[in-house]
Amino acid sequence: MTLTRFVTKSAFRNKRRSLLTVASIAFSLLLLSIMLCFWRSFYIDKGAPDSALRIMTRHKVSLANFLPIYYRDKIRTVPGVVHVVPMTWFGGKYIDDKPENFFAQLATDPDEYFEVAADKIISSDQFAAWKRDRTGCVADIDLARKHHWKIGDRIHLQGTIFPTNLDLTLRGVYAIDPPTSGLFFNSKYLEESVDWFKNSAGFYFTRVDTPENMPRAAHAIDEMFHSTPVPTKSESEQAFKLDWIATMGNVKAFILSICGAVVFTTLLVCANTMAMSIRERTREVAVLRTLGFTRGSILRLLLSESIAISLIGGTLGTLLGTVAILFLARPGIGMPVSMHMTKATALVVMLVAGFVGVVSGLIPSYRASNLGIVDALRYIG
Repeated sequence: MTLTRFVTKSAFRNKRRSLLTVASIAFSLLLLSIMLCFWRSFYIDKGAPDSALRIMTRHKVSLANFLPIYYRDKIRTVPGVVHVVPMTWFGGKYIDDKPENFFAQLATDPDEYFEVAADKIISSDQFAAWKRDRTGCVADIDLARKHHWKIGDRIHLQGTIFPTNLDLTLRGVYAIDPPTSGLFFNSKYLEESVDWFKNSAGFYFTRVDTPENMPRAAHAIDEMFHSTPVPTKSESEQAFKLDWIATMGNVKAFILSICGAVVFTTLLVCANTMAMSIRERTREVAVLRTLGFTRGSILRLLLSESIAISLIGGTLGTLLGTVAILFLARPGIGMPVSMHMTKATALVVMLVAGFVGVVSGLIPSYRASNLGIVDALRYIG
């Protein structure tokens, strides 16, 4: 009998218990995979290459505060700035409040928006149609497919932040990788619908000529408005997204706490299984000792069983996590569409599985391997 076959037979001696342990580990590491992908999407991924040319300028105090519209022309004077458009989050309700019907809705200037967001691809005729129609809008192509929108369809948005409802006409669809699940319409339409919003913008979306000029331009914009009644905070597109995430609370602590709880729970489950399995086989360990197995070899055999069960659970959890992330990252679900399982994330999950296997099996394996032969033969479990 080979070492691998011996470990496999021993690990799955009690098939029901072992399979339940593998399933528990797999489910726990599935959750860990999702949390790690969230972490990577929020705090590690740097976004599309084109985002290195873009600056987000918002009110220094809060995203909820608006900026004057004349700031746009002032921002244009900053060295390195080539395009700038106003942006305002509408936050309306489409059909109902279900998560699958949520998507980003932003008011902007059609004439210049695609100059700033140059990584969004739209046909020239659809772009021209959007600019001609004050109540027109454009949407992500995947978002349009999800809701079965076609060019010319009417889209009704019920205002939640703004006291108005918008009746938009889909004039174009754009493509971008990864999808953004967004809809954009003319800010003039919003100004006409809400009197107190005239001559205002939620934030400014600015494009600079080179990535090297981005931090300098951001600093110059904030210096320009530093002593005004409405100061600004200018930052990269990725930093702006992190500020937006921060409005939901301490997301970092939330993700880390879940990851810690997952690892701890997995450790308890695996340790309990190994303790029961080894305790039931104390006499067999004594027999192995009488056949010439050393304490070290028995320790390695028992520890290998724990690691094998944990790694099988880890592999299954990683595969399930990959499938779950593909589902969660679809446009319209409400999760980051850039979220994906990477080799590095899968490696971390498998390392956690291996760590759990070693730690959970070390103490019971060590105790069993160090029992005297006579004491082990007398043991009644």
